[in-house]
Amino acid sequence: MNAFRPFFRQGADWTFVGHSSSFPDIGADDAGNLSKFRQCNTKSIPGCKAFHVSKENSSKSEEVPVGDDALAGELTDQVLVFQYKGKFHAVDHSCPHSSYPLSQGTPFDIEDFGMVLSAGLTCPKHGWSFDVFSGMSDRGSYRLKVWEVQLRDRKETESSQPAEKVEGVTEVIDKEVWVRRKQRIG
Repeated sequence: MNAFRPFFRQGADWTFVGHSSSFPDIGADDAGNLSKFRQCNTKSIPGCKAFHVSKENSSKSEEVPVGDDALAGELTDQVLVFQYKGKFHAVDHSCPHSSYPLSQGTPFDIEDFGMVLSAGLTCPKHGWSFDVFSGMSDRGSYRLKVWEVQLRDRKETESSQPAEKVEGVTEVIDKEVWVRRKQRIG
């Protein structure tokens, strides 16, 4: 191994999951689970997206259904991506406690004395919740796997269309959303 070149880690590749304009921004006052349909630009779409990302070849990802369709599917190697209060989050789609699809979960603010400290996601099967930044659960030693998220400037090509304009906003900057498994140190 060359000390100046890091060795390859399986699953370390970045995966493109869509443009930022294709994810509705879920607010604290927006009750309901992540897979609930919400208004995004001019369309009504689910509040999250889930992708199957193989550990062997993360460049070949495919979008999988969320909502009631996710209840019947296999959740292994799936990432759940959503935007909550302007920040993008990516976590394993499966609850580490009960293997239930977290696309059915509800995002919330983690507060202490009225001050927002973090954001969480509640699994509706047993009511357990997880911090979406650290993955820590509110009880037990279960930990939700958190993925890295990167917003990149959109590459303009001849076939790409400009970002949609939202009424009342002068300019919408559409970014590409990329995710990858969080890398272990050491």
